[in-house]
Amino acid sequence: MTLIDSPAGQDRPNISVGPAPRRTTRQVVLSWYDHTVRVGGGAPVVVQSMTNTDTADPIATAIQVKDLAMAGSEVVRITVNTPEAAAQVPAIREQLDRMGVYVPLVGDFHYNGHKLLTQFPECAQALSKYRINPGNMGAGNKRDDNFAQMIEVACRYNKPVRIGVNWGSLDSSLMAKMMDENSRRAQPWAAQAVMREALVVSAISNAQRAETLGLPGDAIVLSCKVSHVQDLIAVYQDLASRCDYPLHLGLTEAGMGSKGIVASTAALAVLLQQGIGDTIRISLTPEPGGDRTREVVVAQEILQTMGLRAFTPMVVACPGCGRTSSTVFQELADSIQTYLRQQMPVWKTRYPGVETMNVAVMGCVVNGPGESQHADIGISLPGTGEVPSAPVYIDGRRTVTLKGDSIAGEFQAIVERYVEEKYGVGGQSR
Repeated sequence: MTLIDSPAGQDRPNISVGPAPRRTTRQVVLSWYDHTVRVGGGAPVVVQSMTNTDTADPIATAIQVKDLAMAGSEVVRITVNTPEAAAQVPAIREQLDRMGVYVPLVGDFHYNGHKLLTQFPECAQALSKYRINPGNMGAGNKRDDNFAQMIEVACRYNKPVRIGVNWGSLDSSLMAKMMDENSRRAQPWAAQAVMREALVVSAISNAQRAETLGLPGDAIVLSCKVSHVQDLIAVYQDLASRCDYPLHLGLTEAGMGSKGIVASTAALAVLLQQGIGDTIRISLTPEPGGDRTREVVVAQEILQTMGLRAFTPMVVACPGCGRTSSTVFQELADSIQTYLRQQMPVWKTRYPGVETMNVAVMGCVVNGPGESQHADIGISLPGTGEVPSAPVYIDGRRTVTLKGDSIAGEFQAIVERYVEEKYGVGGQSR
């Protein structure tokens, strides 16, 4: 076999690794009391989610907001669709404040948002941001008046807005106009291309109109939501090249389970790798009785596996094979991963930097010792037929070997000591 090497006298090319530099944008600030979340302008990509409770039920909604915030949602959106819902927004905010949960709340408005924000000023003040969909605000002059009313309220209370265009509710008059223009082209575009262009034009033109109505340019976030991966990538690449507003990414109606996760990851990872995107939401359809916080975890894991942010220690675990008929390593990997995530609400303040820790839980001696040595702390469990011992590696060095039926508990105790010694006061990471 002949190996192909670099030309004589030349070094191998320096291949760049990592995402492109973040796109330069304005910065939008969401705040509640002294708590602020910055979107764009070089700030880390923000994770957000949305409740699926009836906002008219303030207790259920406040509980779900708290759950999402504790899971890591830095912004939480709530539906404000009826007078009953709008009337309860201040109560939801008050309940959260009593619990010490100061996550900014975003009001999601459609159809009647101009009326609700005007008729319920306490609601308008309790929210930290408004989400406006220009396609759901009427038609013609009525649409323009309704939009202007919402922008006027945002200006009055100094609230930023997200102008969120969605291809399921695109402004029909704009779409018809652009289709007519397209039919007169010498070489008409495909209908899908016209729709993508209409999304971008709608978002930017409405943002510009908001500015003419008095809303500062640094109080506007844009989004163009579609449900197909390639369309989303194309729309946001175009949108990013034509404006400097911060962009909210999300594949709308992504679907359930693995399909929704895979589709969202495929779309957002491409854009984030290109430096596009300032805040993200993973729109998963929950299984009946499913945990809403799953979409927060998925969003965090996308950002962390891409090296864009760190939220919780990552667990490396092998997939298993015929060498690992025992389920011990699977159970240990799952329990350690769950344990680490559960500790983060306390650890993130007590042990700064712990979110960057890597833990390896491996199932046999093939890759186990190597992966364990590369991790901050790792364990290599015995595979089928191997010596019933589990060496533990800390910072690349083999330290102890665990045996018997209490390996899981002993390893968790070792992890706890490692976190305290390395990330606590006076630890090595300081």
